[in-house]
Amino acid sequence: MLMPRQKTPDLSVPLVGGGTFDLSAEDSPRGTIVCFYRGLHCPICANYLTEFEKLVEDFAERGVASVAISSDGEERAAQMKEKIGATKLRFGYDLALSKARDWGLYISTSRGKTSIGIEEPALFAEPGLFLINPDHTLYYMSVQTMPFVRPHFRELLGAVDFAIEKSYPARGEYDGAV
Repeated sequence: MLMPRQKTPDLSVPLVGGGTFDLSAEDSPRGTIVCFYRGLHCPICANYLTEFEKLVEDFAERGVASVAISSDGEERAAQMKEKIGATKLRFGYDLALSKARDWGLYISTSRGKTSIGIEEPALFAEPGLFLINPDHTLYYMSVQTMPFVRPHFRELLGAVDFAIEKSYPARGEYDGAV
């Protein structure tokens, strides 16, 4: 189980357009937002990532880098990037499902074509949103078992502002007896 204030698992995936996202090499002053999304087949993901794309620069102004990652292959990840008109948000692909499990993500099986007529992969990871500190420890996470009811990026931006202003530490770190 991932714990706040503890180091997160390693994470390295290729990026649409070239290069690699490697969490261990990230050096943004206030950390990195890692948004795991279901894949091209998910219309809710497209809307969600559109919201994220609009705020990438706002996060960057606060010293927070951004990336969206799925288990889709390069072609489908590139299609998602194009579909939402992303120019700022980095898109990682080929997330191994074993790595998704390391991050606490839930895995689903295909139900065929979605409401937008795109085939679901045989297996894929459900969404998760993580804010990782510059020292690669966990600050915040939200993991879903379904595509619905995700944290809003504008609220996360407000939380980043609050955390900066108040030097607010990661919470949920206690793992002793209860």
